[in-house]
Amino acid sequence: MEWTTACPDWADRLKAGRSIIPPPIFPEVAEQAVAIFKELKIVDAPGSPTFGESCAQWVFDLVASIFGAYDPSSGRRLITEWFVCLPKKNSKSTIAAGIMMTAQILNWRQSAEFTILAPTIEVANNSFGPCRDMVKRDDDLEELFHVQTHIKTITHRVSDATLKVVAADSNTVGGKKSVGTLVDELWLFGKQAGAEAMLREAIGGLASRPEGFVIYLTTQSDDAPAGVFRQKLHYARQVRDGKVHDPRFVPIIFEHPPEMVASGEHLLAANLAMVNPNLGYSVDEEFLHREFGKAKEEGEQSFRGFLAKHANVEIGLALRSDRWAGADFWEGRKDARAVSLDELLRRSEVIDVGIDGGGLDDLLGVAAVGRDRETREWLAWTRAWAHPSVLERRKAEAPRFHDFARDGDLVLVKQIGQDVEEVAVLVAQIEESGLLDKVGVDPAGIGAILDALVAAGVPQDKIIGISQGWKLGGAIKTTERKLAEGGLVHGGQALMAWCVSNARVEPRGNSILITKQASGSAKIDPLMALFNAVSLMSLNPEANAGFDDYLASGFFGLIGS
Repeated sequence: MEWTTACPDWADRLKAGRSIIPPPIFPEVAEQAVAIFKELKIVDAPGSPTFGESCAQWVFDLVASIFGAYDPSSGRRLITEWFVCLPKKNSKSTIAAGIMMTAQILNWRQSAEFTILAPTIEVANNSFGPCRDMVKRDDDLEELFHVQTHIKTITHRVSDATLKVVAADSNTVGGKKSVGTLVDELWLFGKQAGAEAMLREAIGGLASRPEGFVIYLTTQSDDAPAGVFRQKLHYARQVRDGKVHDPRFVPIIFEHPPEMVASGEHLLAANLAMVNPNLGYSVDEEFLHREFGKAKEEGEQSFRGFLAKHANVEIGLALRSDRWAGADFWEGRKDARAVSLDELLRRSEVIDVGIDGGGLDDLLGVAAVGRDRETREWLAWTRAWAHPSVLERRKAEAPRFHDFARDGDLVLVKQIGQDVEEVAVLVAQIEESGLLDKVGVDPAGIGAILDALVAAGVPQDKIIGISQGWKLGGAIKTTERKLAEGGLVHGGQALMAWCVSNARVEPRGNSILITKQASGSAKIDPLMALFNAVSLMSLNPEANAGFDDYLASGFFGLIGS
């Protein structure tokens, strides 16, 4: 039997109001499950209607897809994972409760375990409440199930199967043998250190439960996606678009097509309906449009937050009210050719390098800014290094750091000093290309870096200290203007987007400061390195003539990008 879970025409389907959920493999099994699901009551809705009386068709399509993947002749579920990403107030937690109650009713395994895994106690309560109420307000279900509110558990009186709602941690999910696991608000798990391993433990029961399944339900993150959420979201898009073939994984993402995002159409209130499948049911259109208008009036930060939660728009930069002015233009200056280090060397006539950070609680950031020999644009590329101690000190950011490491933009070193040595080697290779103008370093941390650079073959007269504090204000303003006018482009690295969104501005006399103190515990070292490099490039260095010899040497391309 062959089937596909890809949906390459998803954009056209959403625009036309058609389903993006694949049909069931076994329609008769799906029909039975949908019939049960439709009889369950939504107690907190006016009049306590059943799902069948008060749900949009997409909900029944989802239920059919999940239960219609079960092959009764073999006892095996042919599809095991569902990823569902949709905006707030689309009855996500209530639908989750109905699906898991349906699974428990249809279950044949004695003492089976079903689990709704929530990232916090509050989210766990949101999922358990509807399950409890479905049982309490139905005489037949109350006779069939025993509800234990204090431990958030519902037990089938005949099969002893249990549905338990738990706030996740390593102690609550260890050793689970769940037949069915529903992970609620996956975006919040993306912010938790160790969440990937915890979820792997939670769904481990699938190895011995061939009828098992796992469902990831989530809204979009209120910050740039990170950790396990970022991984699952990326994988779901790859499967949906047909770039990855995985017939056991169903991606269901209610989001605007890329062309609408590029044109700005996703910012129009008229297009909210496209990504809110429960509009007119659990989502009130008047409320949605009113909140849209309020958020737009309150400014960029509020509007982005609204779009993330009510329009499923992925946040690239989390812009705050005290943000750096250049952040408003950063996302729009991603170069179409992707500025890797090799690309920087190919296109530049001269390169300046900035270095910043390097403490045990810091990132060591390096930024290389080159001037394009044809367009005269400034091309920016960055990389950072971190000691593993940062992961312990900043556990909340650990998932994001691992994401950057997978991207190749952050190097997690094993020993103190390895970071400085690797930076020195990288700068020495730029020097060998014949393109290096100068290296700008924060004078406060120049000692070890200076020694390593000189030892690697970088001339000492090319290494200079860049005054920090208010004296860096000129470089900050230059970077802002270059971004605004399109004269500075970059490779769209997630690391730098995060650093840019972390930058806080502090007025100081007639100048401004962007300092680590003003930005708090958030890391901005690669951005400060960029300012150091810009301060040198703004001096309009002469183009170096040694690049053709460098190409002829055959050394080109050895630098990792």
